[in-house]
Amino acid sequence: MMSDDFAVPSVDEGSLVVLHCANPKEKHWGLLIKMDELGVVVRGLDLESVEDWLAQERGGSEALISPSTFFIPTHRLVRIDLDESGPVVAGYGDRFSRDCDRDVRLALLGDGDIEDAN
Repeated sequence: MMSDDFAVPSVDEGSLVVLHCANPKEKHWGLLIKMDELGVVVRGLDLESVEDWLAQERGGSEALISPSTFFIPTHRLVRIDLDESGPVVAGYGDRFSRDCDRDVRLALLGDGDIEDAN
């Protein structure tokens, strides 16, 4: 039996996630804005662009790479992982916060907030 004091991480709106998609096979990272039976809405980046975006944000460079808001239908979703840090490797969100000294959710949303993105 689980204690009420024990919080289990879950994939919820507002979570940083990695999406694994099929047809075509691709991965995305970002802030989960909405999730329902139709699919998910995320504000983020293609996983292949995340490292470049982190470097751009860390260096204060001109914004050549920026997050976008996109919808992935349920039939394309293979898996949704939380962006979590482990003992050896930091998650993308934690790395951003550590390296840029800013909240990654605010950086992904820009001037808006989660309600504006819905």
